[in-house]
Amino acid sequence: MHLVSLSISNFRNIAETTIEPDPLGTTVITGLNGAGKTSVLEAVAYLATLQSFRGSPREAMIRHGAQESILRTETRVGIRPMTIEAELSAAGRSRTMVNRQAVRRRGDLHDALRTTVFSPEDIGVVRAGPAERRRFLDEVLAVVDPKAARSVEDVEKILRQRSALLRNVGRKLSPEVAATLDVWDARLDAAGSSLVAARETLVAHLAPITEVHYARLAGESTPVGLAYRRSWVGRLGDALVESRERDVARGVSLVGPHRDELDLSLRGLPGRTHASQGEQRSLALALRLAAHQLATERLGSAPVLLLDDVFSELDPLRSRALLAGLPAGQTLLTTALPAPPEIAVSKVYVVVAGAAVEPVGVREEP
Repeated sequence: MHLVSLSISNFRNIAETTIEPDPLGTTVITGLNGAGKTSVLEAVAYLATLQSFRGSPREAMIRHGAQESILRTETRVGIRPMTIEAELSAAGRSRTMVNRQAVRRRGDLHDALRTTVFSPEDIGVVRAGPAERRRFLDEVLAVVDPKAARSVEDVEKILRQRSALLRNVGRKLSPEVAATLDVWDARLDAAGSSLVAARETLVAHLAPITEVHYARLAGESTPVGLAYRRSWVGRLGDALVESRERDVARGVSLVGPHRDELDLSLRGLPGRTHASQGEQRSLALALRLAAHQLATERLGSAPVLLLDDVFSELDPLRSRALLAGLPAGQTLLTTALPAPPEIAVSKVYVVVAGAAVEPVGVREEP
């Protein structure tokens, strides 16, 4: 799987541009800080997931002063060409199509484009709150397990409906409210239990791979722990019933997949509070490397790799270790500095004033 071309219109600060990444090698996108390099990768990732890897809402991705943003990519899966087109609207409904067919779920994009993103913000998976770790797991599931990815969307929709109900009942558990909660709780029990089972299976597969990658990044063997912790005990349906009065009183859902945690540890101690910044960054990179390796093994080929200015945050040892852990495949890399010498660059684009992206040359592989 690889990108053949990418067209961007009114996305972030990019007015209009088209790039044609090298199908198997590394395409470097360079330019001054703030010029829009990351926006190119964000556009690719959006076409694969319908989400910003920077956590931004859709309206923030539309160029200031424009009413809509248009993204289009041609991909090749084996010998089969595919097209993804997305329209992000500032006022109306956004829409996406694959081969002119409307996309109803993020999983509909799975066969056309899959990506793995590395960015300096990855350290948040270790350092930030539980939401970042849950988001990491669900992003990986979207690539390696489309069925589980559907559960993610189902849980999100159910929780929105349940939360809206809880906010609007005036903190009173009437028979009518209880009957409606029975419906939503049954749906959340089914979808949430399926999602959590998939997350726990994913964590079990990621744990040993993460430890191997961490050892290479850190230059020494180190015990790394990944443990999924539920926010309830027993059946989710029973926990929802037990928590119902508290949920109504507080107007929020207090148990469920949205309250779970992924515990990360180094040498048996919590990575969030006891690891140094260098150790946290190595652990975050090891998690991403493990996810990329697992996706490559499951899918039979590597997802399109998006490296967003990651080498500016790494010392030479970690840079070499990161590159050594990546399987062959198409890579798009942004950098304000020259790319590490270990990278064989196949194409270079520069983001210049006015947010145009122009090819500036091709360096032949040695």
